[in-house]
Amino acid sequence: MFDSVIGFTAGLITALAEPLDSTALAIVVFTLGVRLLLLPLGVMQARGERARARLAPEVRKLRERYARQPERLHSELSALYAREKTSPLAGCLPGMAQLPFFTVMYQVFVSSTIAGHANALLTHGLFGVQLGQQFAGTVAGFGLISGPALVFAGLFLLLAAVATITSRRMRRTMGEEVQPALRRVLPLLPYGTVLAAAVLPLAAGIYLLVTTAWTAAERAVLHRPALTAR
Repeated sequence: MFDSVIGFTAGLITALAEPLDSTALAIVVFTLGVRLLLLPLGVMQARGERARARLAPEVRKLRERYARQPERLHSELSALYAREKTSPLAGCLPGMAQLPFFTVMYQVFVSSTIAGHANALLTHGLFGVQLGQQFAGTVAGFGLISGPALVFAGLFLLLAAVATITSRRMRRTMGEEVQPALRRVLPLLPYGTVLAAAVLPLAAGIYLLVTTAWTAAERAVLHRPALTAR
């Protein structure tokens, strides 16, 4: 079943690439389509975060009251979230839902054969770099100071820029219930996309760039009422 999904995705990207005359642009369109499909989860996430911000004072009181009774604290928090029809995990839904799509995209550009045929997508590229190529292989083949390496450098810079925007917003919007240790660690997590792109095929890096940029824009739009209210 997984092979059929990979074959379907490869065929879809190939079909999109023909009118666009670019497989890289086809990956961009594919990613935008995935994010549009998952938009309802983004709306749910925004509502969940507004609910959690509203409940933050009650959560803080419960943590103080049952600090030495972890089981009772868990029970009371679960009842509170159930009563308000929200969940502390609501913010994870968009990211979790993307994992299957990202995994398939990765497999499409690391598989030498798809449906019993040579994977023609591996010969497609962007500015001289094959979409299935990794940064280490590019440096080994062309050198660190080369046109192909600069393609990856540009990707890393764009990912870092999006990560910076996301990190700054996280620092501004983290609620009081977030533990001090997490306050220091969470804003660093968006930069993990740069590290991931350094070891993933170029095609997967393009997917990461588009989806993280979408997330930054989505949060700026959908979460604006929460910021205004605060």
